[in-house]
Amino acid sequence: MTESILSIRGLRKSFGATEIIRGIDLELPPGERRAVIGPNGAGKSTLFHLVSGNLRPSAGEVRFEGRRIDGLPPQRINRRGLARSFQITNIFPRLSVFENIRLAVMRSHGLQYTFWRPVDRIAVLGEETDRLLEQVRLQRHAQELAGELSYSGQRSLELAMTLASDPRVILLDEPMAGMSTEETGHTLALIREVTQGRALLLVEHDMDVVFALADRISVLVYGQVIATGTPQEIRNDPAVREAYLGEPQDAEVAA
Repeated sequence: MTESILSIRGLRKSFGATEIIRGIDLELPPGERRAVIGPNGAGKSTLFHLVSGNLRPSAGEVRFEGRRIDGLPPQRINRRGLARSFQITNIFPRLSVFENIRLAVMRSHGLQYTFWRPVDRIAVLGEETDRLLEQVRLQRHAQELAGELSYSGQRSLELAMTLASDPRVILLDEPMAGMSTEETGHTLALIREVTQGRALLLVEHDMDVVFALADRISVLVYGQVIATGTPQEIRNDPAVREAYLGEPQDAEVAA
């Protein structure tokens, strides 16, 4: 059996007396695209915060490539090879698309902007920025202000910034939220392409996207994983249909 690149064991998180994450176990193999679905309030975003270092767990552990990362700050986790995008687009709207990506590339090299060393003269930064622009198909928008891109363009930009650190695991939190059907189709194709060979953990409410993209799906309800399986297995699981879709277990399952 392939060793997991991301291993979550006995993970719990409480806020005061309220327990949000109640003992999650999840194993993500290298290269697998895993979707985490569940109703609002199930704990999906909290799970992502715990894995990416934005929150400390109350109990349990998170291991990346066999090494514990729970409790580490987000920047250290990112440097180890795990990158995350957020529900709300996280870009610099008054900088150009090129400058946004170059800043992400600089962080991946451990560099900061300095007045005495113009970044335009560091060739590798421009080369990597151009490669990422091409990868997410934003070359012709390179000099536009990021805040003037379409919503799907901004999500593509954020994806390029996420890829700047060349992560082995990517966490995407509702990447299709607020998109039109056409934008969703474009972004789905882009995510499928750029995550090839990488492990992906995805939270998404659009079930058409989930079933089209995920190799396997984990269903989170009230802070616990109640089922994990292929899209077809999850689609036909009576317990999932009752807990998530609100259908009784004896309801006829659609083919």
